[in-house]
Amino acid sequence: MSLVKANNESIQRAAEIIKHGGLVAFPTETVYGLGADGLNPIAVAKIFEVKKRPSFNPLILHIADKGSLKKFSPTKSEKIDLLIEKFWPGPLTLVLPKSEIVPDIVTSGNQTVAVRMPNHPVALQLIKASGTPIAAPSANRFGHLSPTEAKHVEKYLGDKVDIILDGGKSSVGVESTIIQFYENEFYLLRPGGLSKEEIENEIGKIKTGKIDSHKPSSPGQLSFHYSPNTPLKFFNKKLLDKDKKIGALFFKENKIDFTFAEVKLLSVTGDLREAAANLFSHLHELEKNNLDLILVEPVEEKGLGRAIMDRLKKASNKLE
Repeated sequence: MSLVKANNESIQRAAEIIKHGGLVAFPTETVYGLGADGLNPIAVAKIFEVKKRPSFNPLILHIADKGSLKKFSPTKSEKIDLLIEKFWPGPLTLVLPKSEIVPDIVTSGNQTVAVRMPNHPVALQLIKASGTPIAAPSANRFGHLSPTEAKHVEKYLGDKVDIILDGGKSSVGVESTIIQFYENEFYLLRPGGLSKEEIENEIGKIKTGKIDSHKPSSPGQLSFHYSPNTPLKFFNKKLLDKDKKIGALFFKENKIDFTFAEVKLLSVTGDLREAAANLFSHLHELEKNNLDLILVEPVEEKGLGRAIMDRLKKASNKLE
C-alpha cells in the first residue's frame, strides 16, 4: 500500500491499478471511497473481502459523465433527467432498474443498480482514466466510522489497499443521499449530503422508506452502521458518571455542567453544512482518546440535520 498525494501521475497510476483488478481508495466530496472496476466481478469481490462487508449489501457505481448512465440503466424519466441536470455531479445516488452489463455482485443480486456522479476532481479524473465505472463503498471496515481524510483510510485498511489517493478533507463529510425510482414514484432510502427538501423543490414530494423490507437495494439501510469503536449514546443525564472518561459532541455549544474528557462542537454558528462536514472527523478524533463513552447532542431533523441524525442513530444502535 502507498498513500500518495493525488496528482496527474498518481491518478494515472491508480487508474492502471483499477484496470488490472486492484483496489484504490480515493477522495470524493462525501467521504473517501474504496474503488474497484465496477464491471469486473472478481475485482468487486475484493471490496467485500477487505471491508468484511455483507454480500447482501449493494454497492454504488460511480460514473464520470451524465450520459453514461444509460449504459447501466435503461430507465427514462423526465424527473430523473431533472435531478441529473440539477444535482450531478454531486451527493445524490439514484437507484434504478439495471442493465445486463452490471454484474450481480455489485447489486447483491437485485435487479436495480445504485449510480452517482461524484463532485470531486480527483474522483472524476480517476474514473475517466480508468475507462470504467468504479464500484465504491466508503473506504473503511464495515460498520465503522466513514473516512473523510486519507489518514482515516490508512488507519482502517492499511496495506489492504493498493494505493490511497490523498485529495484532502471531504467537503460534504457524509455519504450521498440515495433515492429509488419505482413505479413512477421516488423513495428516500438514505438521507445524505443533499437534503430531501432540495430534491422535492425539483420533482415534488418523495416518499420515505424501503421498497422491499427484506433486502437492501442500496447502501446505508441497515439498522446499525457508522460506529466508532467507543460506545456512543445520545445525551442522558443518567449517563454522566464522574468515574468514567466521557467525551461529548455538541451541535453549537456545551450546555452541560460536567467535566468531559474532551468536547467537540460541530458548528459554533449552527451551520448544518459545516456540522455535516465535521461529523465523522470529530468522531474520529474522539475515538482516538480511549474514552469510555461518547455522548452526542441530537440536532433537528431537517435539511442536512436529517443525515446527521441518521448516522448518529445508527452509530448508537450498535450497543442495542
